[in-house]
Amino acid sequence: MTRKQIHLAAHFPGVNNTTVWSDPEAGSHIEFSSFVKLAQTAERAKFDFFFLAEGLRLREQNGQIYDLDVVGRPDTFTVLSALAAVTERLGLAGTINSTFNEPFEVARQFASLDHLSAGRAAWNVVTSWDAFTGENFRRGGFLPQDQRYERAETFLRTAWELFDSWRGDEIAADAGSGVFLRDTRAGAFSHHDRHFDIEGRFPVPRSPQGRPVIIQAGDSDEGREFAAATADAIFSRYGTLEAGQAFYADVKGRLAKYGRTPEQLVILPAATFVLGDTDADAHERAHLVRRQQVSAQTAIKFLEQVWNTDLSGHDPDGPLPSTDPVVDGSTIAPGRASVRMYRDPLATAREWRQLAEAKNLSTRDLIIEVTGRQTFIGSPATVAAAIDGLVQADASDGFILVPHVTPGGLDEFADKVVPLLQERGSFRTDYTGPTLRHHLGLA
Repeated sequence: MTRKQIHLAAHFPGVNNTTVWSDPEAGSHIEFSSFVKLAQTAERAKFDFFFLAEGLRLREQNGQIYDLDVVGRPDTFTVLSALAAVTERLGLAGTINSTFNEPFEVARQFASLDHLSAGRAAWNVVTSWDAFTGENFRRGGFLPQDQRYERAETFLRTAWELFDSWRGDEIAADAGSGVFLRDTRAGAFSHHDRHFDIEGRFPVPRSPQGRPVIIQAGDSDEGREFAAATADAIFSRYGTLEAGQAFYADVKGRLAKYGRTPEQLVILPAATFVLGDTDADAHERAHLVRRQQVSAQTAIKFLEQVWNTDLSGHDPDGPLPSTDPVVDGSTIAPGRASVRMYRDPLATAREWRQLAEAKNLSTRDLIIEVTGRQTFIGSPATVAAAIDGLVQADASDGFILVPHVTPGGLDEFADKVVPLLQERGSFRTDYTGPTLRHHLGLA
């Protein structure tokens, strides 16, 4: 029986609740050497791609910059273009927003990156949902969800028109005759709809992949449909067996209506990992890591996002507040995903109180439990078996790994887990093609 091949990517997380920036092993989140270190480790381990998130505004809470975002993130294209020069085969994926950018600009940047990297570019297409982020842009504001995805799909298809304005055979570059272009209409485009009214010439010839690999990360019904219609890979948050299989079946089941096969969309949940010499060692280490990730101060910040009020005087080692969350239409944490995640703060507070009482959890312990994400914990053999088992069971096609220490947090996985996956016959021992599409098994 042929084993499914696992796809692995490395996420450079920037500064967030996964990263432990205070760890003695942690380095800079903005110096280029950190990006090089993580990317070259991923390439040494034969990962499919390096994934760079985007932050268009530093998050705030109570009117102040949120501690975990104080560094921010440098420009995506600048970093990925520089990484193209210090890697050879690793895919380079960047998150670029479709709400505040323009198709011509983004298409030109991705076509350029695909040329510079010899066919390794990928675009994680995202939308923006909040006016807080929009204040950094000339249009400001935001779009309702249905309009966000309508604009995103139109944006993407417009970018495709620009990529495809070059067939790839126009350049003759015949020094003898002096003819450079066989087709003097190369790059001509014309697109007119209610979102974009553009017409002209696209200046970048067809790149090695033709179009960058398209990644999508929405989980709403609109997001899943958008991925089924347009994406090559989807960034999922469902990494457990039951939830993963349900998501996998749902999204792959939508492909046929668009004339696509299941192999044309790769599903990749995000996952953290903690390794140890034994499973017991790993679980002990994971306990320490979680307490680093959710410090006393961080626990209060998370609590405030649900209670929607200043709780700086609350004891993180004591019980949850006896008062109820403030529900008045305002938020002390603009731009935070929690605003959408906890749409009913009163119901969330009831659930958290019940959980805290049942397990005798302090505020900090409760926050540690409810903010945990899919994590592989154990010896290298245990983690390799868990990853392989989920992929073979169609709960995913692989994982985007988020190390908790940047930039060296991937080394142990590359050295100890990857060889075991290779021994199982589930992961490549070397790259077999030059482009990211080859790595992902895409046409």
